[in-house]
Amino acid sequence: MPRLHTPPASPMSPGFWRSSVRGPWFTSVLGVVLLGGITVLFVTGLLSYAAYNPDLSPVNDKTPDKGLLGFYLFAWPTDPHWLYRLNQGLHVTLGITLIPVLLAKLWSVVPKLFSLPPARSLTHALERVSLLLLVGGVLFEFVTGVLNVQLDYVFPGSFYPLHFYGAWVFFAAFVAHVVLRAPAAVRNVRRMRAGTGPQEEAGGEPDFPLVSPRPAEPTVSRRGALRLVGGGSLLLFGTTVGQNFDGPLRRTALLAPHGGADPGSGPGGFQINRTAASRGISARETSEEVWRLVIRGPSGTLRLSRAELLELPLHSSALPIACVEGWSTGDQWWRGVRLRDLAFLVGYDAGEAPDVLVESLQRRGAFREAALRSNQVRDPRSLLALDVNGEPLAPDHGYPARIIVPAAPGVLNTKWVARMTFGDL
Repeated sequence: MPRLHTPPASPMSPGFWRSSVRGPWFTSVLGVVLLGGITVLFVTGLLSYAAYNPDLSPVNDKTPDKGLLGFYLFAWPTDPHWLYRLNQGLHVTLGITLIPVLLAKLWSVVPKLFSLPPARSLTHALERVSLLLLVGGVLFEFVTGVLNVQLDYVFPGSFYPLHFYGAWVFFAAFVAHVVLRAPAAVRNVRRMRAGTGPQEEAGGEPDFPLVSPRPAEPTVSRRGALRLVGGGSLLLFGTTVGQNFDGPLRRTALLAPHGGADPGSGPGGFQINRTAASRGISARETSEEVWRLVIRGPSGTLRLSRAELLELPLHSSALPIACVEGWSTGDQWWRGVRLRDLAFLVGYDAGEAPDVLVESLQRRGAFREAALRSNQVRDPRSLLALDVNGEPLAPDHGYPARIIVPAAPGVLNTKWVARMTFGDL
C-alpha cells in the first residue's frame, strides 16, 4: 500500500506551509508595490503633520515630545490653495487602497516568521528583527489610520502622537528591511521578466523559506493571485476616492463616513465634521444680541458684533475645506473680513500682520484653539468668513463667524470664533 503523507503539524516545519502561490517572485512583486506606496504614505503623513504648524504654538502641537523627529518641520505655505486637500486625500485614499497588497504581502511571508534557526548570521538576525518590527509597525499604522478615518477613536490615548511615533518606528524598520532584502527582491523581479520557472526559483533561494517542499495542488496561479489582489485594491479605491469630490461621486465613498451622508442642498450643502450641537454651541450665545468678536492687539481690545463686521470692507475667496480624515469639499465661495484687516484694526501696519491665536465658543474637543502663522494671516484670501455661497453661515458651518485659510487643515479653520489675539506666539 502507498504510504500516506501526513502534513507536518508544526508551523516551524517547511512542509506545513503548502500553498504553491508563495515564493520569492510573488512576495517580491508585492514588496516593490509596497516600497513605492508606503514611501508616499510616510512622506504625505509627515507633510500632514507639518501643515498644523506645530512649532508655532503648543495648541497646534499634539506631539510635544517629538524632539529630533521634528527636524523637517517648516512654515506651511498657502499656495496652492488645494495643497492640503491633495496631500491628505492622497494619504488616506492610497492607504486604504494598499490594504489588500499589505495583507497579501504579510500572508506571503508568514513562513519566514516561523523559520528555524532564529538566526543563521548577524545579517539574518537583523533581518528577522526588522521583519518583526515591520509587521507590528505596519499593522499598527494601518489599523489606527483606518479607525481614525472611520472616526472610531478607540485608541489608548491621542491618535496624533500614536500615529506619529508609530510611523517613525515602522519606517526605521522598513528602511532596514529594504536595505537587507533589496538585492534578493531585484533578482526575483528580474527572474519574473526573464520567465524563470518555479523550480529554478525554489532552488535558487535556500535561505528564503517560502517555496514549499511539498506544495499543494494549485487553485490559482501566481499571476491570478496578483490580479485578485489588484482587484481588491481597485474596489477599495473606488469606494474611497469619492470623499475628495462633491456631487454624485461622493456617494460612491462607502468606506468614508463623510462620503455617504447627505449634507443637504443649497448654499450650505457641503460636508461638515463637527456640528454646533455636538460641541455644545447654543443658539443664544451665537445670537446678534449676545455674540461679540473680541480682538486683541498692541493698540488694545475691540468687541465687534456681526453687524459691525458686515460694515467693514468685505472680500471673497474660493477655498475648499480638507480634513485629516481624508475627506474634502470643492471650492466654496466665502465672504468676510480679511484677517490682515482685523490685525490692522488693533495696531498692526498693513502688510505686517503677525501670528494670531483663534479661540472658539466650543468648550470641548480638540482644536477649540488654533494658531495661524503670519504668512497665513497676511494672505489676502484668509478671511474671518461671515457668509458662504451667497448666504449667511449656517450654525453647523460656524455661524456667526469662522476662519477660512488657503491650504490649511480643516481643524485650523476654526468655527464659532469668539476671540482673536494678534502677536508673536
